[in-house]
Amino acid sequence: MTQYNVLLIGSGGREHAMAIGLAASEGVEKVFVAPGNGGTETGSNIVNVNLSAFPDLVKFAWRTRFVGLVVVGPEVPLAEGITGEFKKVGLPVFGPSAAAAQIEASKAFAKDFMARHNVPTAAYATFTNAKECEEYVKKNYKGGDFVIKASGLAAGKGVLLPETLEEGLEGIRDIMVSKEFGASGDQVVIEEKLYGEEVSVLTFTDGYTIIQCPGAQDHKRVFEGDQGPNTGGMGAYAPAPIYTPALQQEVQRTILLPTVNGLRREGIPFVGCLYAGLILTPSGPKVIEFNCRFGDPETQVVIPLLQSPGLATVMKAAAEGCLDSVDIVFKKECAATVVVVAPGYPGNYPKGSEITLSPTPKDVSIIHAGTKKDATGKLLTNGGRVLAVTATSEKLEDAIQKAVDGVKCVKFEGMHYRKDIGHRALTLLKTLKTQGATYAAAGVSIDAGNHLVEKIKPIVKSTRRAGADASIGGFGGVFDLAASGYAGPDTLLVSGTDGVGTKLAVAQQCNLHDSIGIDLVAMSVNDVLVQGAEPLFFLDYYGCSKLEVDVAAAVVKGIAAGCVESGCALIGGETAEMPGMYKPGDYDLAGFVVGAVKRDQLLPRLEEIDPATDVVLGLKSSGVHSNGYSLVRHIVAGSGLQYTSPCPWSKEETLGKALLKPTKIYVKELLPVLRKGLVKALSHITGGGFTDNIPRCLPEDVGVEVDALSYELPAVFKWLKKQGNVADAELARTFNCGIGMVLIVDKKNVAEVVKSIESLGGGPVVHLGKTTRVAKNCSDSERVKILNAAKAWN
Repeated sequence: MTQYNVLLIGSGGREHAMAIGLAASEGVEKVFVAPGNGGTETGSNIVNVNLSAFPDLVKFAWRTRFVGLVVVGPEVPLAEGITGEFKKVGLPVFGPSAAAAQIEASKAFAKDFMARHNVPTAAYATFTNAKECEEYVKKNYKGGDFVIKASGLAAGKGVLLPETLEEGLEGIRDIMVSKEFGASGDQVVIEEKLYGEEVSVLTFTDGYTIIQCPGAQDHKRVFEGDQGPNTGGMGAYAPAPIYTPALQQEVQRTILLPTVNGLRREGIPFVGCLYAGLILTPSGPKVIEFNCRFGDPETQVVIPLLQSPGLATVMKAAAEGCLDSVDIVFKKECAATVVVVAPGYPGNYPKGSEITLSPTPKDVSIIHAGTKKDATGKLLTNGGRVLAVTATSEKLEDAIQKAVDGVKCVKFEGMHYRKDIGHRALTLLKTLKTQGATYAAAGVSIDAGNHLVEKIKPIVKSTRRAGADASIGGFGGVFDLAASGYAGPDTLLVSGTDGVGTKLAVAQQCNLHDSIGIDLVAMSVNDVLVQGAEPLFFLDYYGCSKLEVDVAAAVVKGIAAGCVESGCALIGGETAEMPGMYKPGDYDLAGFVVGAVKRDQLLPRLEEIDPATDVVLGLKSSGVHSNGYSLVRHIVAGSGLQYTSPCPWSKEETLGKALLKPTKIYVKELLPVLRKGLVKALSHITGGGFTDNIPRCLPEDVGVEVDALSYELPAVFKWLKKQGNVADAELARTFNCGIGMVLIVDKKNVAEVVKSIESLGGGPVVHLGKTTRVAKNCSDSERVKILNAAKAWN
């Protein structure tokens, strides 16, 4: 193997840990660390280089030494564009571009990016005006339930966690008016405060492939028991027991893949270490922050767990865009690190104290951070976090104890460290050993289900109507038929049930869940409407592998919106968490609606339909609605486009969002004309399109002629037809082709029907064609004739 040198930029504990891993990698001759610290110059093939200016570093790497890989440790040079300088001379760099580094360098950018790509995170608002920011906080937060973040880089200190409203307002003024963090505070992000265990997930990525390192947990508070002020980190351990394999898969699917794919699709591919700081909320994992580099002290516990190949091999593969060709294996061990800090840290602290180090036991190492050597070779303190003691072992408790014991090998005046690193993990492991098998351990969270119920209660209440109070949480839903005005012997109940089909797959792939519930309601209520019935109440079924509360809540929010639009109450439902039955991230939906109609208003009135006098009207659809998505997905797959690609017929939105336009609900515009008896029959155009649906509301000897020139085929269907080379007959049988509801009306009533519908916002009404007499027992394709399709649809 050809030998090469590595240039590592940085000077902290993170860089010392990486330097050790890089130096031990196959093929690496020397690791040059610029500028390094008192520990990085002690390795046999690790050398400090006193350079910091970008041109000097590039010249050193390109002309002076045979550098085959550049690794950038800190965030500041990444945000300033250092990777671009090395790439200009053709050197592979492990680290993102300045544009991609915005994911850390600008919290406002990161939050807006996450919103665009539906990456779960806290609700937020951004401000550049202090007064506006204060007014927003006063209006929306009554106590210390929010977080203040300076948008720019602030050396890990730009996040405030106020405990009271006044403390928060003072913090806003400190950042935005007093400029405590300089220009980094020109823009501020206000976030809702999230609660739960925190996990640090460090990854290797080349912009396509994403490899997660073992999940780690940091300890930010300076004193034991998580007390005292925040620090850069007092210790860490990995793997964190709370970060289970199931959570790892969920984070890969819902957070890491959307982020890396989103950055690439926005033209700023991320290469390097994407660090996701997560909080495990009752609603599932959410992003607290992204970093564009390895974390400190998490690096000190993650790098020692890398078994094969060497660190340099992994980083070089990522830098060269071929990470998928490397088989990365982590040890089945645990690691812990205890940070030793200067007295007074994180406040004012002295520098220049002499450090004495003793030999460490096996599997224990000392990682330098704030250290330097003077002219005589003495090792001195040179920072707040001076060094860290890292240990590995088969069991986490042993690794933690080794690290704590290893601190005895370090001596300097006033040194301070925490002896309780890993206390949360040890408590969790002890609990798991003693509690035995649980429903949660089997993959079902009763707590998540209860949390979902509490979260959707106010949403469900918004659907109240006469006859239902729309409260949930009991064993069943109750509806008072008499209170709805439909009591009596001449009232008929009409029920319908439906799903959303493979449109669900598009919603799940796009991670857009807030409108699919409208589709579920629409498909059911439109079906009872065609029988003349008014929808009264609705129930839903939601089945999944693992309950992701925010996703389920978004779906229910859509269901409630559909119920409000159709005038029916959401009175109950079922949420089923079934690991093993569904794939991770998948969910399924079903809906059930009950409506009522007076006996004399039941549709269709087959005996009244007369081809001599009846015409065919159409109400336009909002798009593809909820049928034909297996063909839609097939066409998209063959088009070379992604659901995140710009929509070919509407550049203002993505293809996925355009295809997810919810099914139109026709209740409010049609009920008045139905109650007046002005409509003889209705046909909801669902699966089967025109060809199979219209005959369902007609006598056996009646057909229709539909003139395709009577309206313009919507752009989505033009694109599907052209892209998929779909024949006219197939288009008419699979899709609604722009018409979601067909009405059979006596021609003498057309004017009144059209006026009523259009006055209620249901227009424009399309004069589609006429009814015709046909032979009994003829096929549906003979009963429904599409005229001028070749002219109108091609």
